[in-house]
Amino acid sequence: MLDRFKNFWQGVVLAPIVKLFLRLGISPDAVTLVGTIGVVAGALIFFPRGELLIGVLFITAFVFSDLIDGQMARLSGRTSKFGAFWDSTLDRFGDAAIFAGLALHFAGPGDSYVLLCLSLYCLVMGSVTSYARARAESLGMDAKGGIAERADRLVLILVLTGLSEILSLPVLVPIALWTLAVASTYTVVYRVLKVYRQASAEDAGASTL
Repeated sequence: MLDRFKNFWQGVVLAPIVKLFLRLGISPDAVTLVGTIGVVAGALIFFPRGELLIGVLFITAFVFSDLIDGQMARLSGRTSKFGAFWDSTLDRFGDAAIFAGLALHFAGPGDSYVLLCLSLYCLVMGSVTSYARARAESLGMDAKGGIAERADRLVLILVLTGLSEILSLPVLVPIALWTLAVASTYTVVYRVLKVYRQASAEDAGASTL
C-alpha cells in the first residue's frame, strides 16, 4: 500500500544521502545496524518517560535507514542473502522496541493496564505476522497479504502517536493500538488460512500419486 511513497522517498528525497554514503565507503549493513540502534534507543528512552513526540521524531529519523540501506545495496551491487537476512532480523528489534516502549509508557506515566496489554499484544502479533510469512516461504509457499504489513504498522503507530501530542488528543494512541490489534489478528488468520489451503492442495496432490 505504501510502495508509491517508498519510491518517492528513495528516488527523490534520499538519493543524495545514498550517494554520499557510498562515496564515503559506508556499507549498507552498517547503515542497517545504526538505524536499528537509533529506533531502539528512541523508543526505549523517550516513550517510557512520556516524551512521545520527541520519541516519534527521533525514531522517524532513523526509520529512513530502512530505505537507505536497500538503495545503497542495489546501487553498489552489494546485495546479498546475508544483507537481506540482516535487514529483516534487525527490523524485528526495531518494531518490538516501539511497542515495548509504549508498553513501558503505559506501565508508568501513561498509567493504563489495558493499553499496556494492548501494546504487548501488538508487539507479539507484529512478530507473528512476519514469522508466518517467513516460515511459509521457507516451506515453498506464499503467505503474502493481509491488512497489516510492516510499513503500514509503523506509519499508523508513529503518525497517530505524534499527532496525539501535537493536537493534544491522547485518544489517538488507543485508536492506533486497537486498529493494529485487529488488523494484525486478521492478517495472521488470513496468512494461516492461505498456507493451509496451499498445504492441503499439495497433500491432496501427493496422495493421488
